[in-house]
Order: sequence, then structure tokens, then C-alpha cells
Amino acid sequence: MSRSRFYLLVLGIILLVFLFAARFIGFYTDWLWFKEVGFEAVYIKVLLTKLSLGFGIGLVALGVVFGNLALALWVTREEAIVIKRGRDEHTPIPFPAHRMRQIAFWLSFFIALFIGLLAATEWQTVLQYIHRTPVPDRDPLFQREIGFYLFQLPVWEYLLGLGMGLVVVCLVGASIVYVLKGSLELSRRGLTWSRAAKVHLSILGSLLLLILAFNARLDILNLVYSPRGVVAGASYTDVHAELPLLRVLLGVALLGVLVLMSNCFIRTNRPVFVALGLYLLIVVVQWIYPASVQRFVVEPNEFNKETPYIERNIAATRRAFGLDKVEEQSLTGDEKLTYEDIQANATTINNVRLWDRDSLLDTFAQIQEIRTYYEFQSVNVDRYTINGEYRQVMLSPRELASELLPNRSWVNERLVFTHGYGLTLGPVNRVDSTGLPVLYIKNIPPVSEIDLKVQRPEIYFAEVSSDPVFVLTAQKEFNYPAGDDNIYTTYSGTGGVPMYSFLRKFMFAVRFGSLKILLSNDIKSESRVLFYRKITERVQRIAPFLHYDSDPYMVISKDGFLYWIIDAYTMSDRYPYSQPIGEGVNYIRNPVKVLIDAYNGWVRFYLSDPSDVLIQTYAKIFPGLFQPMDQMPPDLRAHIRYPSDLFSIQTRVYSTYHMGNPQVFYNKEDQWETPIYESEGKRIEIEPYHTIMKLPGQQREEFILMRPFTPRKKDNLAAWMVARNDGEHYGKLVGYAFPKQKLIYGPRQVNARINQEPEISRQLSLWGQRGSQVILGRLIVIPIEESLIYVRPLYLRAETGKIPELKRVIVAYENQIAMEETLEQSLAKIFQGAPTLAPPHAAAQPSEAPSATPASIETLAVRAKEHYDRALEALRAGDWARCGEEVKRLGEVISQMQRPR
Repeated sequence: MSRSRFYLLVLGIILLVFLFAARFIGFYTDWLWFKEVGFEAVYIKVLLTKLSLGFGIGLVALGVVFGNLALALWVTREEAIVIKRGRDEHTPIPFPAHRMRQIAFWLSFFIALFIGLLAATEWQTVLQYIHRTPVPDRDPLFQREIGFYLFQLPVWEYLLGLGMGLVVVCLVGASIVYVLKGSLELSRRGLTWSRAAKVHLSILGSLLLLILAFNARLDILNLVYSPRGVVAGASYTDVHAELPLLRVLLGVALLGVLVLMSNCFIRTNRPVFVALGLYLLIVVVQWIYPASVQRFVVEPNEFNKETPYIERNIAATRRAFGLDKVEEQSLTGDEKLTYEDIQANATTINNVRLWDRDSLLDTFAQIQEIRTYYEFQSVNVDRYTINGEYRQVMLSPRELASELLPNRSWVNERLVFTHGYGLTLGPVNRVDSTGLPVLYIKNIPPVSEIDLKVQRPEIYFAEVSSDPVFVLTAQKEFNYPAGDDNIYTTYSGTGGVPMYSFLRKFMFAVRFGSLKILLSNDIKSESRVLFYRKITERVQRIAPFLHYDSDPYMVISKDGFLYWIIDAYTMSDRYPYSQPIGEGVNYIRNPVKVLIDAYNGWVRFYLSDPSDVLIQTYAKIFPGLFQPMDQMPPDLRAHIRYPSDLFSIQTRVYSTYHMGNPQVFYNKEDQWETPIYESEGKRIEIEPYHTIMKLPGQQREEFILMRPFTPRKKDNLAAWMVARNDGEHYGKLVGYAFPKQKLIYGPRQVNARINQEPEISRQLSLWGQRGSQVILGRLIVIPIEESLIYVRPLYLRAETGKIPELKRVIVAYENQIAMEETLEQSLAKIFQGAPTLAPPHAAAQPSEAPSATPASIETLAVRAKEHYDRALEALRAGDWARCGEEVKRLGEVISQMQRPR
């Protein structure tokens, strides 16, 4: 071996060692993390399955490909490689046989490596097949169990693709060898080949036709997903034209297998061309005949021909999207709302959401972020019983954004600034005297004005915390600012992987690509590293086979600890006859609620819908991963909610599939769509939103998720749908439809009337002339009894300011529109209930927050305390005018407390 080759060999070995070492360190540190969170069995199961599939199928591929190439080289071992220079002139090229075998081996090795890597990605498919769950329902065409399509058919399709790929590679590779050796030649005289080449290639060709026969069989089964007809699933053309042709194609392919096998024993090549020609003929007819049937038989009589297949699609789609149990109710739309109705639904009115998420985030950013490195990533809507009252609230965690640190040193980002801190929480409908939201929990450290307290405000695991940090180091962790000083803390939780030794420091230095980890004297043996801190990434690492909701939300336990809840979905594109949406998904369920401790980082998966067949299969694959829902602490279980992403999908499907009559469905006579209205030059779609209300026919208010519908290409309201969230009613879907002959104003119509209202237009123009930015909030539909009111908040932002302030509330009911300072004032103007309402400045301050009925003593006491605190604050600041105003309002509240009840 030459010196240059030796150096290249050494360099190659070093590179391989480095690559494998880096990969090993990644696997090992991941295993340490899985062990820390308690799911090492999941990690090992997935890893071993990937390795088994990759190694096993890769080894099979190597044996098959190299075996065929070696066979072709062996049977032509006496022949040299030749180059054809003329019709009958061949020039031999000397080439050592062992070199040919080496080339064949390494070529086979890289092909097998590629196939093995692809095979490892099919671990979910294989595990689902092994642990499949029986499904009693059957498809209406072949009467096969639905579980066959969900769990078995994908494996057969993968094996088909694998087998076809291997046979084609072997066929091409062996043919190249025979051509190079002069044993296979196609000339004007036809195909000439040696006896060995003929037998070998005929067998491979027979295998290819056998696989094509299997492919035809799977194509028959896949007709239940056909997109050819009016709806998804086998249509008239598929059943009466495509299906018979596929059966003929299957038979021809099997006949071709016999013909090619017989070709091994006869001299003529005619059977080969006859078999291939007949197969290609059927393929051509398969392209032409079904298209002709569709155009000349089906399209002129489409409804009559497609009716039974439309019925199958409607039934399957409803089952697949969980819409087969929707409770459908009809509303008369005749009842007129009175002020007594408003009073009877006071809880609904008191929980109307007057703060949009975007405006609220802007406000929080100015009044509650406290420091530049804190960030409110999202606003979550939830419900709590606060001081004995069932209230809808807005909650936003205060997260740490390390990229916003003034001094972005490694020590600061990895050792000192390790966590977010606290949250803000307030009612959805109350503002103070300046138009800012009233907050029940605020500031740093958290100050609570209610019976809900935050005892552990540190947030180590959050929506944006993606970088690893080290705790229990020689550096104190920054906890929160206190005036000119900072308060520091030391982590006392259970999260993190212990560093223990220099070797672990080395491994994590390699993993995170940071030499500072290895050299830092601050990182001690008892230190821990917290990584995968972004909660969505954290749960995806543990259970990558689940799909996760885009809106995780934080809850406060009764003990004052902070937790995240994420909804997890199972999805499939394999449900027969179901109409696919988006990226082909035609089945979805929400069977899992994931709970994450914001301080310790532990994760729990709770089964909220154990009837889902996919989650039953995953529970078999990963025993112990999922826990029964009743094991979730009751105070946290009270905050689970129906997920918006799922409800959004279901409502889109329901807008079409509420039509159960095939003729109505075919004609799209009662097609609905999501309401859209224009605002500030943008088209805004009504998204699903949570609220607290009393449903028609129910005795008490509850937390629900709702979305309205309008008829297709019309603006009036047709229906609305809700998902119930509380107690035993959780997950129940109810659709409320208005009579088609009655006009119920929709969001676009109401919005247009708001824009055309002279007084509103005048006021908006006046504010604009003064330099204020007018921000119109989202239009909200609020069902009360069998009627609807529309509510739209209006915010002002000063020309030089960044804080939106709630200044007006617009209410629309039938032909009436009112814009006043408060929700109750607007309702009073419409329903003429002014005598029992609060004074004109009610909603401008928390003490007279929106309330359609007299407040309780407890509520008034809270308001009195707020005014008293503000009066003292104004007194200390020397603001005598504001102090006097707060004292006056304090007196008004005390007067209300003295009224007979």
C-alpha cells in the first residue's frame, strides 16, 4: 500500500470514528433524558425497532442485490467484458473478476444502506401492524374490517414497494452484467441471450409480474379511497369499470408469471413479448374504459348513479371525524329578547370577552412584562371559580426570552437567566378607569387579589424555552427583579439530567457544541442540565406518533403550582370512504391530554377517549405510557377543554356533512360556510371561541366552544355549533339551526350596519382626527335563549403610545345598534333597562365592572378594596384629583353594599 493511500485510510477511519462517536453521544444523552422523564422504555422500544428494521431489511436487500449480481458474474465468469464496435465486431477488455465482485458488493452495500435507512422510518407502520386493534365496523364495498385498512394495508403497500424496488434493481443490475459480458444483446435480429442469462432474467421477470399482480390486488382494495367520483371512496365508475379491469389485470399478470417461467425451457422468445404485450394492453384499456364510462354513462345521470356511494361517504365521514353523534336542535328564531332575558342570563353577559388576544398581548407587553427579557407568548382563555363565582378569565404566562437579554453572555444565557416567572390573570370583561384590563393576579412576585394564589411562579418549561440551561451550579439563578436589586434562587425541583462526572460534561459539550460546558468551573457534579424545555418539543420527543394542538394552555392548581396542558390527536388518512381534508387526513380523534409540570418538567399522558382504536394500538405498543383520565388531579382535570384545532376541523366538515339527504348533499342546497366579515381592509374569519353561557334548554351556564355558520355565498346566519366542556357533558357536540325561511343577521351584515351607523362613523372620524389609532376588536356572536346579540369591542391607541385601551363596546341586536362606554350601557340602550344599570362610567373602572344584575357583597367588597388602594396610591403620588375621584367611587360602592337585597 502506498503512503498516500495509507494516509487516506487513516483519515477515513478517523472521520468514521468521529461520526459514530457523535451519533453515539446523541443516543446516549437522549437516553439519559428519557430516563430522567421516566420514558426510557419508549425510547428503547422505538430505537430497537428502528435498528431491527434498518439492519434486517438492509441485510435482506444486500443479500438479494449482491446475490443476483454475483450470480450473473459467476455464470459469465469465463467471458470477458466486451465493447461492440460494429455489427459483428467485439473488442474484449481485460478486467479482473475479483474487481468486478468488489464493485458489485460495494454497489449492493450502498443500495442496501439506503433501503435500510428508509425501512427504519417505517417503525410506526410495523408496530401498528403487530399490535393492531380489531375494529367492528366494515367497509361497505369489500366488507373488510376497518382495522385492516388502518393497520394492515399500509404494511402490505410498504412490502410491495420494497419488493418491486429490489426486483427492478436486480433486473437492471443483472442485465447490465450480461450486456457487458456479451450474454445479452438486442439487435435487428431480435433479442439474443445466453442460456444462463435467459433463465436468470426470466425468473426475475416472473417475480416482477408476480409483484405487479399483488399491486393490482392492492389497487382493488385502495378503491375505497378513490377520488374519481363526486365524493371520496369507490364510485359507480370504480365499481363497474375500474374494479373488473383490475381483476383482469391481476389475472393477466399471474398468467405472465407462468409464461415467463416456461420461457426458461423453450428456445423462442415469443412468449415473453406476448405476456408483456397483453399486460400493457390491459393497462391502456384501464386508462381509457373507466374514463369513457365516467363521461358517457355517469355524468349524464350522475346523481342516480352516485347516490349509494354518496350515502356511504356521508356515513363514513361523520364517523371518522366524530360527527355521527352530534345532537341537532332546531331554533324557532321567533322569540324576542327582553331586558328580563338579559338579567336571567347575567352570567353569560358577565363573561362576554371584551379583550382580543392580540390587543391584550400588546397591553401585557407594556404593563406586565416588567423587564425587556420577559415575554408574553400567548393568552389562554379558561374558567375558574373565583371568590365563589364561575368566571371566564384570560391567563398569560411570563416567559423568559433569552435572546432579549441586555448582556447575552454564555453564563447569563445558560446559568443565570434560566426561567420565566409568574403570570397575569384577569376577567375577560373588566377594565379600570384608564381602559386597561383589570388583573386578579399581576406583577413580580405575583400579587393575587382573589382566592387563587401562585405559590411556585418559576417557569422552567414553556412555549419558547428551547435552549438548554444548567441549574444547581456555582452561579445563583436570577429569579426576579426587585427595584434596583435582583432576587436570586437555586433550583429545588426534580428536573434535569445530573452531570455527575467529567465524562458527562464532555458528552454534553459535544452534544451542544460548546467547549464552555467542559471548561466551566461553575458546572459541578451535582449540577443538572435541563434540555428539551420547549413543551411541544418535549412531548413530541416522547410520543412522536401523536399530533399536538397549536395552543397549549397553562393552568393553576389548587396548591398554586403551574402546569401546561396540551391536547394530543391521533390522525390517519386510511379510513375507507371518508372525505379527506388538508394534507389527506380523513380520521381524527383527541384521545390524550398531556400534562407538563412547568417547574419540574415531568410529563403525563392521560387517556380522555380510550375508545379510539389508534390510541388503543399505541397503548399496546407502549404499555404504561398512558394513564386513565381519572388519575389526573381533579383540580387540573376541571380545566381540560375541547381543543380549538379539532373543533375547527369538525366544524369545517360539518358545514357540508350536516346534510344527510343524498340529494340535498349532491345539490349543495344547504351548504354552510364559516362567516367572514371585512375590517380595516382585511377579511376576517370567525374562528372558534370559548365562552360561558347557558345553552338553550339548559338550566345553568357552562364553558363552551362555539362557531357560527352562514349559508354558502350568503351573509345571514344559518346555524351555530358548540362543544361542551364541563363535567359529564365534556366532548358533546350540539348543532343549533335556525329556520331557513327566517332572516337572522350574520356577522358580515352586522359589521356593515355598524360601519354605516352615522354616530359610530362620526365618533371614529373624530378619534382619528385627534391622532388616536382606532382598533376594532373581533366581532363576537353571543347566543342568548333562542336569539343572538353581537358584541364588538373598540380600543384606542394614542399616537405616541403602544397600549390599546378599551373605550367603547358596540352591541347589535336585530335592527338596533348601540355604542357606549360599557357593555351594560349598550345593552341598556337597546333593551331599555337603564334604571337598574350601573352609573355611566361603570365599565371604565373595575368597581363597576360589567354586570347586568346587582353584584354580590363579596364582589362589591373586592371593588371597594380596589378603589381604596387606588386612592392611597394617588394620595402618595400627590394626585389629588384622582384620589378624590377614587374616594367618590368608593362611596358609590359602599352605597350599593347598603342597599336591601
